[in-house]
Amino acid sequence: MPAKRNLPSLPVQLLDLFLMELTNWRWSWRTIALTSAITPMLSTIALGSFAQDSGQETLGYILTGNLVMALMFGNQDNMASRFAYMRFAGTLEYYATLPISRVALIIACVLAFFLLSLPSLLVNIIFGVFFLKIPLIVHPMILLVIPLCVLPMAGLGALIGVNARTPQESDSFSLLLTMGMLFLGPVLIPANRLPSFLLSVGKLSPATYAASALRQSLLSPLTGQMLIDLAALLGFTLLTFWFVGRKLDWRQR
Repeated sequence: MPAKRNLPSLPVQLLDLFLMELTNWRWSWRTIALTSAITPMLSTIALGSFAQDSGQETLGYILTGNLVMALMFGNQDNMASRFAYMRFAGTLEYYATLPISRVALIIACVLAFFLLSLPSLLVNIIFGVFFLKIPLIVHPMILLVIPLCVLPMAGLGALIGVNARTPQESDSFSLLLTMGMLFLGPVLIPANRLPSFLLSVGKLSPATYAASALRQSLLSPLTGQMLIDLAALLGFTLLTFWFVGRKLDWRQR
């Protein structure tokens, strides 16, 4: 009868796995940060040029919508690629031999990509404010909003990665979902310029609530909608990671 292994404490597992994940990206983190930053900046230039005379509200949507795009590229897409790679390259089998839990591995991946996505987020905030000429009125709530915006996107990425039939399918579907969530709902475009059916579809997307929460905490004012946004983001987070935990192969074979 094999001896039962005692797992290290969760903080020890998280620290070890977090450092391992960062080590995996020690040579490519600059490319990851650059990719996450460039596309939203180009989008800010394109949309901002067309909407110069459209008022502060529209410019605010462009700024925060592109911040959501930066977070999606930095977290959702990278999580989808990482989990698909771990499945098909046998990395999960390697991790299964270590005294770690599945939850610790998922959280470590989320934390690593969250850290790697922060430079592109900061660059896009500075560039957007400069290019669009929007005054920032930052509320302390932003410290809670940004992580809550990242979590459901990371969960969706992991969900795609654990369900895709190939790594290529994972990348394609994640990109398609990113584009869909950015344009199906009031993320980049103000709600009063969208048809009603797109507003209804947008309520099913975490990007809608992330953009709303970022607008309120970066541009003010903070309204009662913030509670709805935070609750929705938390709900999407719990739902997506529950599915990931059920689907992720782990010491079952």
